[in-house]
Amino acid sequence: MEKRDGMKFDTLYFNQLVTDILTTPSPSGFTHLVIEKIAGYASNLGLKHYQTNKGNLIITFEGNEPKKTMGLSAHVDTLGLMVRSINTDGSLNVTSIGANQPMTLQGEYCVIHTRHEKTYTGTILSQAPASHVYEDNNKAGQKFDELIIRLDEVVSTKEDVQKLGIYNGDFISIDPKTTITNSGFIKSRHIDDKASVAIILTLFKSMLDQGQKPKHNVQFIVSTYEEVGHGATHIPRNLERLIAVDMGCIGKDLSCTEYDVSICAKDSSGPYDYQMTSELVELANKYNLNYVVDIYPYYRSDASAALAAGHDIKAALIGPGVHASHGVERTHFKGCENTMKLLHAYLMEIKW
Repeated sequence: MEKRDGMKFDTLYFNQLVTDILTTPSPSGFTHLVIEKIAGYASNLGLKHYQTNKGNLIITFEGNEPKKTMGLSAHVDTLGLMVRSINTDGSLNVTSIGANQPMTLQGEYCVIHTRHEKTYTGTILSQAPASHVYEDNNKAGQKFDELIIRLDEVVSTKEDVQKLGIYNGDFISIDPKTTITNSGFIKSRHIDDKASVAIILTLFKSMLDQGQKPKHNVQFIVSTYEEVGHGATHIPRNLERLIAVDMGCIGKDLSCTEYDVSICAKDSSGPYDYQMTSELVELANKYNLNYVVDIYPYYRSDASAALAAGHDIKAALIGPGVHASHGVERTHFKGCENTMKLLHAYLMEIKW
């Protein structure tokens, strides 16, 4: 097949954008701060957008053939915690938002967000945090019931904590520890799936900068409840196709690396659309992209949610390879770039 020059992407813009949204707290159910930021980025690009009653952001990129509409989705909600109860000594018990790995949370810094818009910092610890005191401290903290938060405030009773305005049901965000290395690695919690939001907006910026329009209208769904299972259950009615852009899995029996775009043929919700998946594979081959086709055994996407909700769409799933998902994750700009290139080819070439 004939090859053409690949799309050039603004690496500086991507790095600034992904850092900004990675470091903005947004556990599922507490996404208003990051949605406001993403809406600002869309406005700066001159793209129309609106927010649904549920809280998802819909960004429109008008195409050359407006009678058909292509959907893209990426979720901006993340894992997090919530105050379950307050102990008599002023420490906090927690409940998980999404599928956190408790063994990775010990020692992590966090922020408690009160309903009076105050914030307080703390540290996630096991109930037996001192090796000089507790004989079996190395075994503690493997369950959420064994984790507490030590507040960085002078408190010693439950009442002291409540006087700060902290109560049961307050959201807790986990410090993402975001770092971009000189070698191109992005290290952070919540790369799943904030990196994909940055990928799509960077692609849109590059297309606008180079005077390109997609073949069809594109509506980009920035979803806000994916980590708890219902992010894109509601989508615009005019969508005929949807590509969920989410993290590619790395690990046992999988081919993906951090440098690849992963095309998912099947996850725990079942196979993705045969035609769309085949088109993505063909384009990845056409442009010599680093890509793999994999099956994710314990995974559901926004596309899964949309299909389960009964939407009559064709759906596919792609994304950059991400290591150590739901822990302290890592990907590489090459994987993000290959994802941008594959999305660009699909938006520019596929007609139905």
